[in-house]
Amino acid sequence: MPVPESEYLSPVWKDGIFNGRVVFVTGGAGTICSAQTRALVRLGANACIIGRNVEKTENMAKDLATARSGAKVIGIGACDPQSLQDAADRCAKELGSIDFVIAGAAGNFIAPLSGMSPNAFKAVIDIDVLGTFNTVKATIPYLVESAQRNPTPSKDGLTGGRIIFVSATFHWTGMPLQAHVSAAKAAVDALMASVTLEYGPFGVTSNVIAPGPIRDTEGMQRLASSAQDRAKADASVPQGRWGVVRDIADSTVYLFSDAGSFVNGQAIPVDGGSWRRQGAVAVGTDDDMQYPDFLLKGVFSKNLKSGRKTPAKL
Repeated sequence: MPVPESEYLSPVWKDGIFNGRVVFVTGGAGTICSAQTRALVRLGANACIIGRNVEKTENMAKDLATARSGAKVIGIGACDPQSLQDAADRCAKELGSIDFVIAGAAGNFIAPLSGMSPNAFKAVIDIDVLGTFNTVKATIPYLVESAQRNPTPSKDGLTGGRIIFVSATFHWTGMPLQAHVSAAKAAVDALMASVTLEYGPFGVTSNVIAPGPIRDTEGMQRLASSAQDRAKADASVPQGRWGVVRDIADSTVYLFSDAGSFVNGQAIPVDGGSWRRQGAVAVGTDDDMQYPDFLLKGVFSKNLKSGRKTPAKL
């Protein structure tokens, strides 16, 4: 049964604004990236979603195709540079092009620096940084071709040659227990800027969407305590609520649409203003755990989806 449109797309967007476009999405089976993809498919795009878990990715592709009658969505497993290149080539061959890219593959967990092994740190760097780099390498020739076919300002409203990197805001101010992700996302932001400078002259736009706390996502289920008081969590965000996946999907539609044609090289927080008081939106802690007390005591929440059950050595 199709997901209700109100869950992933605002009613302001015009039908068909992405007709004939193709989006290539790494991490496409995840909660946020699947919502981004679903919105684009609903508005006319076809899609290739890429993931490490082949079965999960293929099943999500079938689900995303229900967003629009006649939609084509391909799910492809990829876990190394060559398989990612093969996926991009297959996408372009079977669907005709790659007009948009969402680099959204990511990994995360709660860990203090002292409790993190080099391999654990490297795993996040490999997924977030090298995965993003490999995505750019595999798809940028197609984006350049698309940008040249779709110059801006657009005469017909159709666009192409755009990439969005899904990042975060932790590294903007720092976040306890997130050194690995902060380092990785800082690198992702830097890659975005390099793509802007090197490929902007070819017509490609490159931007970051940095989600804040987004309700009911896999990421926040791993990072936020299940014992957290929802009212207190909402109150920690200046907007008075956590985000929903539709907030990210709508931002994606904007950046890929003709309305976003002159937005390039930007890291755009979609977080209700929460990064402005980053310390108030903590991860890995319960409501009664205050900074820096929980660090000095060497403990953090036992109410995490994949949480450590013993005190951390800090």
